[in-house]
Amino acid sequence: MRSEYRREDLGVGVRGKYYEAYKESHNVVLLKPEVAKAFPTEEAVNEALMSLIRVAQTSTALTKGPN
Repeated sequence: MRSEYRREDLGVGVRGKYYEAYKESHNVVLLKPEVAKAFPTEEAVNEALMSLIRVAQTSTALTKGPN
């Protein structure tokens, strides 16, 4: 902190003040090293997962019979 700033001028710090808002807007997932190596970017991970979702939805639609 710079010498011209005084701690009391900054107000009271509140631990976790933005925790809930951050948690709602961010989804951090830890990948195993071998997965991260295969999918090195966010885009690669998302593309692979979206492809898997489409396959699962198509597969599910095919196995559902008429009501």
